[in-house]
Amino acid sequence: MSVSSYIEQIKADILDKVKGRAIIAVSGGQDSSLLSVLASQVLADKLLCVFVDTGLLRIGEVERVKKFFEDHSMNYRIVDASQEFLSALKGVIDPEEKRKIIGKTFIDVLNREAENFGAEYLLQGTIAPDWIESGGQKRDTIKSHHNVGGLPKDMKLKLVEPLRDFYKDEIRAMSRELGMRTDLQPFPGPGLAVRIMGEVTAEKLDLLKRVTKIVEDKVEGALKPEERPWQYFAVLLPVRTTGVHGDRRAYGYTVAVRMIDSIDAMTGTFTKPSWDLLEDIANTVTDEIPEINRVVYDITNKPPATIEWE
Repeated sequence: MSVSSYIEQIKADILDKVKGRAIIAVSGGQDSSLLSVLASQVLADKLLCVFVDTGLLRIGEVERVKKFFEDHSMNYRIVDASQEFLSALKGVIDPEEKRKIIGKTFIDVLNREAENFGAEYLLQGTIAPDWIESGGQKRDTIKSHHNVGGLPKDMKLKLVEPLRDFYKDEIRAMSRELGMRTDLQPFPGPGLAVRIMGEVTAEKLDLLKRVTKIVEDKVEGALKPEERPWQYFAVLLPVRTTGVHGDRRAYGYTVAVRMIDSIDAMTGTFTKPSWDLLEDIANTVTDEIPEINRVVYDITNKPPATIEWE
């Protein structure tokens, strides 16, 4: 089938399954952004695009998504639920529990918005790798994706997933067909919570947001869009190591930088960036964020590792 045929197929699927008002959870990533554009085209004012600010997002994410909604003339609402998510994650260190808590909290927020809007349906941009890794088709669960494994069984909304049979390369092809940006790197639904090993705290979130911005700015400043890795990000580790700041001994956090190339997110190979780029990232991170004194680079492929650390 052609890319345009895929687009028409998705639109028809939405019209066939959605018989009333609906909301869509838009994360700002490629998958949900594509679905929000297609669903808005066929449902118009019967659709409410909801962006939940979980507090687990990158610097500038809320502003970017707001501009996206306005550029596409969508019916939208931005909900600040950051304190709700942080409270729910207090004391939690297990990765699967984090994902399930985030999924439940996410649905609690969406249920409230759906009730206010009078919606019966929830559209989600779940794609094939999401449900495969979450244990679909009798596979072992690798990790629950918050929009699959984290959904509660008693969810009030009827779930519609028009993209669930598509892979990431097909999503990007359809996005290009619609004139949308395709240089957005994938970002996990649970956000920075799965890039903080151990308990998520306000302090750790602040550190990781700043490190993430440095990594993204350095990669995007050094490489053209077609040269950039599939994903490039940082992970905050639950260990402190000895270092030196000025003439003083420092006992600071360690971060791991992850750059990986992939086509469909099912497999991936670690990127081999220049030493100059890695050194620039490490120097900037440790110079600008004194709480961090060590930067390491992840050279593990998928498999055996997953793209995200949790």
